[in-house]
Amino acid sequence: MPPGASIVGLDFDASVAWPAYDWMGVAKAGLESVTRYLARDLGHKKIRVNTVVPGWIDTPMTEKALHGEAFMQKVLPRVPLRRWGVGDDFGGIAVYLAGDASRYHTGDAFIIDGGSLVF
Repeated sequence: MPPGASIVGLDFDASVAWPAYDWMGVAKAGLESVTRYLARDLGHKKIRVNTVVPGWIDTPMTEKALHGEAFMQKVLPRVPLRRWGVGDDFGGIAVYLAGDASRYHTGDAFIIDGGSLVF
C-alpha cells in the first residue's frame, strides 16, 4: 500500500458475549486488537488503520442471529435513538476514515451505535 493509504475494518461490539454470536464475537474482539497492532506496525509507512463498530443493524442476519423479533424488541429500548441502524448510518464514517480528512487518526475503533453501548 502506498503512503497515505487507509485500512478500514468492520467490527461489532466485542465487549459483550452476545447470544448466538459465539465464534464471530471472538473474531470481532480479535479484529479490534489487530487494528491497534497494524496501526502501530504500518504507521511508519504512513498507512492508517481504523475500525468502524456499528451497533444494531436491521438485516435478515440480525434477526436470525438474535433468535427473532421478540429478542430484537428487547434490545431496541437499549438504543437511545430508538431505531435500528441502516447501512447509510455507517457508510459516512468509513468514507471519512478512508479519506484525507482523517489523515492523523489511526488505531481506533469508531462506535456508531445510536448510543446503545452507553447503557
